[in-house]
Amino acid sequence: MIAATERVAPAVLSVETRGSGSGFVFTPDGFILTNSHVVRGGGRGRGAPRAAEKVRVRFPDGRTGPAQVVGDDPDTDVAVIRTELAGLTPAPLGNSRSLKVGQLVIAIGNPLGFQSSVTAGVVSALGRSLRSTTGRLVDDVIQTDAALNPGNSGGPLVNSRGEVVGINTAVILPAQGICFAVGISTAADVAVELMRHGWIRRGYLGISGQNVPLPRALVRRHDLDQERGVLVTSVEDGGPADKADVLPGDIIIAFDGKPLAGLDDIHRLLIGDRIGVASTLVLLRGAERREVAVRVSEKPRA
Repeated sequence: MIAATERVAPAVLSVETRGSGSGFVFTPDGFILTNSHVVRGGGRGRGAPRAAEKVRVRFPDGRTGPAQVVGDDPDTDVAVIRTELAGLTPAPLGNSRSLKVGQLVIAIGNPLGFQSSVTAGVVSALGRSLRSTTGRLVDDVIQTDAALNPGNSGGPLVNSRGEVVGINTAVILPAQGICFAVGISTAADVAVELMRHGWIRRGYLGISGQNVPLPRALVRRHDLDQERGVLVTSVEDGGPADKADVLPGDIIIAFDGKPLAGLDDIHRLLIGDRIGVASTLVLLRGAERREVAVRVSEKPRA
Protein backbone atom coordinates (compact mmCIF):
# COMPACT_ATOMS: atom_id res chain seq x y z
CA MET A 1 0.00 0.00 0.00
CA ILE A 2 2.81 2.40 0.84
CA ALA A 3 4.63 1.69 -2.42
CA ALA A 4 1.44 2.03 -4.48
CA THR A 5 0.55 5.31 -2.80
CA GLU A 6 4.05 6.75 -3.28
CA ARG A 7 3.94 5.83 -6.97
CA VAL A 8 0.67 7.65 -7.67
CA ALA A 9 0.44 10.44 -5.06
CA PRO A 10 2.69 12.94 -6.91
CA ALA A 11 0.22 12.92 -9.81
CA VAL A 12 -2.84 13.63 -7.63
CA LEU A 13 -3.98 17.24 -7.36
CA SER A 14 -6.77 19.44 -6.10
CA VAL A 15 -9.13 20.94 -8.68
CA GLU A 16 -10.73 24.23 -7.69
CA THR A 17 -13.77 25.65 -9.49
CA ARG A 18 -16.99 26.87 -7.86
CA GLY A 19 -16.43 23.89 -5.59
CA SER A 20 -13.46 21.58 -5.23
CA GLY A 21 -12.46 18.05 -6.04
CA SER A 22 -9.49 15.97 -7.06
CA GLY A 23 -7.85 14.83 -10.28
CA PHE A 24 -4.69 13.14 -11.50
CA VAL A 25 -2.18 13.68 -14.30
CA PHE A 26 -2.21 10.89 -16.88
CA THR A 27 0.16 12.24 -19.57
CA PRO A 28 3.58 13.94 -19.20
CA ASP A 29 2.35 17.03 -21.08
CA GLY A 30 -0.21 17.97 -18.43
CA PHE A 31 -3.50 16.25 -19.32
CA ILE A 32 -5.55 15.54 -16.19
CA LEU A 33 -8.52 13.25 -15.57
CA THR A 34 -11.25 14.27 -13.14
CA ASN A 35 -15.06 14.19 -12.83
CA SER A 36 -17.44 16.16 -14.98
CA HIS A 37 -19.31 17.29 -11.88
CA VAL A 38 -16.05 18.66 -10.44
CA VAL A 39 -15.42 21.01 -13.39
CA ARG A 40 -19.09 21.98 -13.25
CA GLY A 41 -18.65 23.25 -9.74
CA GLY A 42 -20.14 20.32 -7.88
CA GLY A 43 -23.55 20.40 -9.56
CA ARG A 44 -24.90 16.89 -10.18
CA GLY A 45 -28.49 17.51 -11.27
CA ARG A 46 -30.04 18.25 -14.63
CA GLY A 47 -29.79 21.94 -13.81
CA ALA A 48 -26.06 21.70 -13.10
CA PRO A 49 -24.01 24.67 -14.34
CA ARG A 50 -21.97 24.50 -17.52
CA ALA A 51 -18.38 23.37 -17.25
CA ALA A 52 -16.00 26.15 -16.31
CA GLU A 53 -13.62 27.19 -19.09
CA LYS A 54 -10.72 27.44 -16.67
CA VAL A 55 -10.00 26.01 -13.25
CA ARG A 56 -7.09 26.09 -10.84
CA VAL A 57 -5.03 23.09 -9.83
CA ARG A 58 -2.90 22.59 -6.73
CA PHE A 59 -0.22 19.89 -6.48
CA PRO A 60 1.10 18.18 -3.34
CA ASP A 61 4.44 20.01 -3.72
CA GLY A 62 2.65 23.35 -3.36
CA ARG A 63 2.64 24.38 -7.01
CA THR A 64 -0.56 25.99 -8.24
CA GLY A 65 -1.68 27.25 -11.60
CA PRO A 66 -4.55 27.59 -14.04
CA ALA A 67 -5.84 24.70 -16.12
CA GLN A 68 -7.99 24.67 -19.25
CA VAL A 69 -11.04 22.43 -19.48
CA VAL A 70 -10.48 20.32 -22.61
CA GLY A 71 -13.90 18.68 -22.43
CA ASP A 72 -16.32 16.92 -20.14
CA ASP A 73 -18.93 14.20 -20.50
CA PRO A 74 -21.76 14.26 -17.92
CA ASP A 75 -23.04 10.94 -19.27
CA THR A 76 -20.00 9.16 -17.79
CA ASP A 77 -18.99 11.85 -15.24
CA VAL A 78 -15.54 12.11 -16.86
CA ALA A 79 -13.65 15.31 -17.69
CA VAL A 80 -10.23 16.17 -19.09
CA ILE A 81 -8.39 19.35 -18.16
CA ARG A 82 -4.85 20.48 -19.00
CA THR A 83 -2.22 22.50 -17.16
CA GLU A 84 0.92 24.14 -18.55
CA LEU A 85 2.91 23.43 -15.40
CA ALA A 86 6.12 21.56 -16.23
CA GLY A 87 7.88 18.60 -14.64
CA LEU A 88 4.75 16.53 -14.04
CA THR A 89 4.80 12.81 -13.28
CA PRO A 90 1.79 10.96 -14.74
CA ALA A 91 0.04 8.18 -12.88
CA PRO A 92 0.30 4.81 -14.67
CA LEU A 93 -3.02 3.48 -15.95
CA GLY A 94 -4.11 -0.11 -15.34
CA ASN A 95 -6.95 -2.22 -16.70
CA SER A 96 -10.23 -2.10 -14.81
CA ARG A 97 -11.53 -5.12 -16.73
CA SER A 98 -8.93 -7.35 -15.05
CA LEU A 99 -10.08 -6.51 -11.50
CA LYS A 100 -11.37 -9.23 -9.19
CA VAL A 101 -13.97 -8.96 -6.44
CA GLY A 102 -12.12 -8.86 -3.12
CA GLN A 103 -9.02 -7.22 -4.62
CA LEU A 104 -7.32 -4.51 -2.57
CA VAL A 105 -7.81 -0.97 -3.88
CA ILE A 106 -6.66 2.44 -2.64
CA ALA A 107 -8.52 5.74 -3.09
CA ILE A 108 -6.25 8.78 -3.25
CA GLY A 109 -7.49 12.36 -3.29
CA ASN A 110 -6.47 15.90 -2.57
CA PRO A 111 -9.67 17.12 -0.93
CA LEU A 112 -10.02 20.64 0.36
CA GLY A 113 -6.25 21.10 0.29
CA PHE A 114 -5.49 18.03 2.40
CA GLN A 115 -2.63 16.53 0.43
CA SER A 116 -2.73 12.89 -0.64
CA SER A 117 -5.66 11.77 1.49
CA VAL A 118 -5.53 7.97 1.32
CA THR A 119 -8.12 5.33 2.17
CA ALA A 120 -8.10 1.62 1.39
CA GLY A 121 -10.66 -1.11 0.89
CA VAL A 122 -11.58 -3.91 -1.43
CA VAL A 123 -13.51 -4.24 -4.66
CA SER A 124 -17.01 -5.11 -3.48
CA ALA A 125 -18.59 -5.65 -6.90
CA LEU A 126 -17.82 -5.21 -10.59
CA GLY A 127 -19.91 -4.38 -13.62
CA ARG A 128 -22.25 -2.13 -11.70
CA SER A 129 -24.31 0.49 -13.54
CA LEU A 130 -24.67 3.97 -12.05
CA ARG A 131 -27.22 6.57 -13.09
CA SER A 132 -25.42 9.72 -14.27
CA THR A 133 -26.63 13.28 -13.83
CA THR A 134 -28.14 13.17 -17.34
CA GLY A 135 -30.19 10.06 -16.56
CA ARG A 136 -27.99 7.81 -18.67
CA LEU A 137 -26.55 4.62 -17.17
CA VAL A 138 -22.78 4.50 -16.77
CA ASP A 139 -21.47 0.96 -17.28
CA ASP A 140 -18.20 -0.63 -16.06
CA VAL A 141 -18.64 0.92 -12.60
CA ILE A 142 -16.58 -0.41 -9.69
CA GLN A 143 -18.14 -0.68 -6.23
CA THR A 144 -15.67 -0.40 -3.35
CA ASP A 145 -15.72 0.14 0.40
CA ALA A 146 -12.71 2.49 0.30
CA ALA A 147 -14.04 5.55 2.15
CA LEU A 148 -14.70 8.61 -0.01
CA ASN A 149 -15.85 12.16 0.62
CA PRO A 150 -16.93 14.87 -1.86
CA GLY A 151 -13.39 16.23 -2.06
CA ASN A 152 -12.13 12.87 -3.30
CA SER A 153 -14.30 13.04 -6.41
CA GLY A 154 -12.13 12.82 -9.51
CA GLY A 155 -9.19 11.22 -7.70
CA PRO A 156 -7.75 7.85 -8.70
CA LEU A 157 -8.70 4.41 -7.45
CA VAL A 158 -5.45 2.45 -7.46
CA ASN A 159 -4.52 -1.25 -7.31
CA SER A 160 -1.70 -2.66 -5.21
CA ARG A 161 0.76 -2.22 -8.10
CA GLY A 162 0.18 1.51 -8.13
CA GLU A 163 -1.88 1.50 -11.33
CA VAL A 164 -5.03 3.59 -11.70
CA VAL A 165 -8.05 1.33 -12.20
CA GLY A 166 -10.84 3.87 -11.71
CA ILE A 167 -11.92 7.46 -11.12
CA ASN A 168 -13.71 7.97 -7.80
CA THR A 169 -17.07 9.45 -8.61
CA ALA A 170 -19.84 8.86 -6.06
CA VAL A 171 -20.75 7.77 -2.57
CA ILE A 172 -24.15 6.58 -1.29
CA LEU A 173 -24.58 9.06 1.54
CA PRO A 174 -27.07 7.15 3.75
CA ALA A 175 -25.03 3.94 3.47
CA GLN A 176 -21.78 2.87 5.04
CA GLY A 177 -18.97 1.68 2.80
CA ILE A 178 -20.74 1.89 -0.58
CA CYS A 179 -18.67 3.97 -2.99
CA PHE A 180 -18.30 3.94 -6.76
CA ALA A 181 -15.62 4.59 -9.36
CA VAL A 182 -15.82 4.75 -13.15
CA GLY A 183 -13.57 2.01 -14.56
CA ILE A 184 -10.40 3.41 -16.11
CA SER A 185 -10.98 1.33 -19.26
CA THR A 186 -14.18 3.32 -19.88
CA ALA A 187 -12.66 6.62 -18.73
CA ALA A 188 -9.63 6.24 -21.02
CA ASP A 189 -11.85 5.74 -24.07
CA VAL A 190 -13.88 8.81 -23.12
CA ALA A 191 -10.70 10.83 -22.52
CA VAL A 192 -9.40 10.09 -26.02
CA GLU A 193 -12.61 11.43 -27.56
CA LEU A 194 -12.62 14.49 -25.31
CA MET A 195 -9.03 15.26 -26.28
CA ARG A 196 -9.91 14.80 -29.94
CA HIS A 197 -13.26 16.60 -30.15
CA GLY A 198 -13.94 18.24 -26.78
CA TRP A 199 -17.15 16.24 -26.44
CA ILE A 200 -18.51 12.73 -26.97
CA ARG A 201 -20.46 12.09 -30.15
CA ARG A 202 -23.60 10.06 -29.46
CA GLY A 203 -26.55 9.15 -31.61
CA TYR A 204 -30.23 9.73 -30.96
CA LEU A 205 -33.56 8.61 -32.40
CA GLY A 206 -35.73 11.56 -31.40
CA ILE A 207 -38.22 9.70 -29.24
CA SER A 208 -39.49 9.73 -25.70
CA GLY A 209 -40.44 6.40 -24.22
CA GLN A 210 -40.96 4.24 -21.21
CA ASN A 211 -40.17 0.64 -20.34
CA VAL A 212 -43.20 -1.63 -20.51
CA PRO A 213 -43.91 -5.37 -20.17
CA LEU A 214 -44.93 -7.09 -23.40
CA PRO A 215 -48.28 -8.85 -23.54
CA ARG A 216 -47.69 -12.57 -23.18
CA ALA A 217 -49.84 -13.28 -26.23
CA LEU A 218 -47.52 -11.16 -28.41
CA VAL A 219 -44.39 -12.75 -26.92
CA ARG A 220 -45.73 -16.18 -27.89
CA ARG A 221 -47.11 -15.08 -31.24
CA HIS A 222 -43.83 -13.55 -32.44
CA ASP A 223 -41.58 -16.01 -30.56
CA LEU A 224 -39.75 -13.19 -28.76
CA ASP A 225 -36.75 -13.72 -26.47
CA GLN A 226 -37.67 -10.85 -24.14
CA GLU A 227 -40.63 -9.89 -22.04
CA ARG A 228 -40.14 -6.10 -22.06
CA GLY A 229 -39.81 -3.35 -24.66
CA VAL A 230 -39.82 0.44 -25.07
CA LEU A 231 -43.20 2.11 -25.55
CA VAL A 232 -42.87 5.22 -27.73
CA THR A 233 -44.75 8.02 -25.99
CA SER A 234 -43.78 10.86 -28.35
CA VAL A 235 -41.80 11.39 -31.54
CA GLU A 236 -39.76 14.51 -32.31
CA ASP A 237 -40.89 16.23 -35.52
CA GLY A 238 -38.28 15.77 -38.22
CA GLY A 239 -36.15 13.47 -36.07
CA PRO A 240 -34.73 10.11 -37.19
CA ALA A 241 -37.66 8.12 -35.78
CA ASP A 242 -40.21 10.49 -37.37
CA LYS A 243 -38.54 10.07 -40.77
CA ALA A 244 -38.68 6.30 -40.26
CA ASP A 245 -42.46 6.48 -39.65
CA VAL A 246 -42.25 5.46 -35.99
CA LEU A 247 -45.49 6.43 -34.24
CA PRO A 248 -46.49 7.06 -30.61
CA GLY A 249 -47.86 3.80 -29.26
CA ASP A 250 -45.32 1.63 -31.07
CA ILE A 251 -43.27 -0.69 -28.86
CA ILE A 252 -39.62 -1.01 -29.94
CA ILE A 253 -38.29 -4.50 -29.28
CA ALA A 254 -34.99 -4.66 -31.22
CA PHE A 255 -32.34 -2.42 -32.75
CA ASP A 256 -30.08 -3.82 -35.48
CA GLY A 257 -30.82 -7.37 -34.47
CA LYS A 258 -30.23 -6.81 -30.74
CA PRO A 259 -33.25 -7.28 -28.44
CA LEU A 260 -34.14 -4.28 -26.29
CA ALA A 261 -35.48 -4.64 -22.77
CA GLY A 262 -35.54 -0.92 -21.98
CA LEU A 263 -34.38 2.60 -22.73
CA ASP A 264 -30.95 1.93 -21.23
CA ASP A 265 -30.34 -0.68 -23.92
CA ILE A 266 -31.07 1.93 -26.59
CA HIS A 267 -28.63 4.37 -24.97
CA ARG A 268 -25.88 1.74 -24.97
CA LEU A 269 -26.35 1.08 -28.66
CA LEU A 270 -26.52 4.71 -29.81
CA ILE A 271 -22.75 5.20 -29.95
CA GLY A 272 -20.88 7.54 -32.26
CA ASP A 273 -20.10 4.84 -34.83
CA ARG A 274 -23.79 4.49 -35.64
CA ILE A 275 -24.28 8.17 -36.52
CA GLY A 276 -25.34 8.50 -40.14
CA VAL A 277 -25.52 4.73 -40.60
CA ALA A 278 -28.72 3.01 -41.70
CA SER A 279 -30.06 0.75 -38.95
CA THR A 280 -33.15 -1.36 -38.42
CA LEU A 281 -35.78 -0.96 -35.70
CA VAL A 282 -38.12 -3.84 -34.94
CA LEU A 283 -41.36 -2.71 -33.35
CA LEU A 284 -44.82 -3.89 -32.46
CA ARG A 285 -47.70 -1.83 -33.79
CA GLY A 286 -50.81 -3.28 -32.28
CA ALA A 287 -50.47 -7.01 -32.82
CA GLU A 288 -48.25 -6.60 -35.89
CA ARG A 289 -44.47 -6.94 -36.00
CA ARG A 290 -42.77 -4.41 -38.25
CA GLU A 291 -39.25 -3.55 -39.32
CA VAL A 292 -38.38 0.03 -40.25
CA ALA A 293 -35.13 1.54 -41.52
CA VAL A 294 -33.79 4.46 -39.48
CA ARG A 295 -30.70 6.62 -39.93
CA VAL A 296 -29.35 7.65 -36.52
CA SER A 297 -28.50 11.36 -36.14
CA GLU A 298 -25.96 12.96 -33.83
CA LYS A 299 -27.41 13.99 -30.49
CA PRO A 300 -27.48 17.79 -30.23
CA ARG A 301 -25.00 19.14 -27.71
CA ALA A 302 -26.56 20.68 -24.61
